[in-house]
Amino acid sequence: MSVTTTTTTETETVEHFAARAAAWYAEQGIARTGSHLKRSQQGKAVFHDLSFDDELALLRELTDWVRTRFDAGLGAVAWPESFGGAGLTQAHEAALARIESEYDVPSPHELVSVTRHLIAPTLRVYDRTPQMRELITPMLRGDLLACQLFSEPGAGSDLASLATRARRDGDDWVITGQKVWTSGAQFAQWGELLARTDPDVPKHRGITAFMVPLDADGLEVRPLRQMSGGSSFNEVFLSEVRIPDAYRIGEVGEGWKVALTTLGFERNSSGENTDVGGTVDQVIELARATGALEDPVLRQQLADVLIAHRLAEIATARDAATPDTTGVGGSMRKLQWTGRLTQMSDFVTEALGAGLVVDDGTPGSFDWTEHVLGAPGYRIAGGSDEVQRTLIAERYLGLPPEPRGDKTTPWRDIPR
Repeated sequence: MSVTTTTTTETETVEHFAARAAAWYAEQGIARTGSHLKRSQQGKAVFHDLSFDDELALLRELTDWVRTRFDAGLGAVAWPESFGGAGLTQAHEAALARIESEYDVPSPHELVSVTRHLIAPTLRVYDRTPQMRELITPMLRGDLLACQLFSEPGAGSDLASLATRARRDGDDWVITGQKVWTSGAQFAQWGELLARTDPDVPKHRGITAFMVPLDADGLEVRPLRQMSGGSSFNEVFLSEVRIPDAYRIGEVGEGWKVALTTLGFERNSSGENTDVGGTVDQVIELARATGALEDPVLRQQLADVLIAHRLAEIATARDAATPDTTGVGGSMRKLQWTGRLTQMSDFVTEALGAGLVVDDGTPGSFDWTEHVLGAPGYRIAGGSDEVQRTLIAERYLGLPPEPRGDKTTPWRDIPR
């Protein structure tokens, strides 16, 4: 059954679309949430702690599901039909998400989210060449995966200070440098890369964005082992990597504008999956098993976790109904999400006590360690909490901007 909608005359109502989508899900033979153990046994790791083969298997299961949904007309609901979408609205997208949440579909993976919700939309905004345009539909369908090649050893929250260089050579660009903390690079086929093309202008103005094939000569991906045990992150080394100018995103020197576009999509999507790092149901189950419900202090902490979760659901519904016009809505949602992760970590740490660090065989206890060790990472990923607060202060509250001594200084002259 396909649920593809023709929208050339009028947009299908959300209610009618939801009814047809629900019928399609019911026909797929997928277990309903709570009808078997998969949901209750969902991992509590914030970042994947899997072997290469196991993580690859997870990705394949997820992309197979993305492909099935896309081919049924449900993979890009708010995208134009020219990209294989349904040409509907974010409200339709939100209705679909509510329906899917009722089923035990494959677990999410950051690389798939980055590809479909960050990089594909960025390429659509900067619709510059046929070569770039042809990547979009395969990304939405799960046929191609792409990572962000942004952060560097000396350029994290201060991303604009990046030092990877790209020099023009006829119709090509030659790129040399290093990227780090690149999620999913070992599984991706493409990367959205920021490189410095003019060191003689202020740092924000001398950057250009590119799409780089990760099998290019001179490019090497090295996984990084993190303290939670997994190796989701990578270093990426580029040595005289040559790509055609057709792979450039946006204009030369406007890479910072491209980066802000991608980061805006990232912040807007942060926290959409409220089950990353464990579910609220698992927290409640833990509270019952440990006796935390009988402790007045822990009971209040649990109430705060549940209230924050409910407020997140309300905020998501409100965002779907009223698109953000402030330019910082994504920063607000990301701060709220990292706050929820911290609340959950604080509660399980107090409720488990020594059981958090000593595996005594109690089911569902020691594996919360993966959550507690991983949660702080999202206070940095996608822009640190401090960066988000600065954006909100300056762009939403209208507070005076922070002093920036290097705003007009050529990048070459900035001390490093």
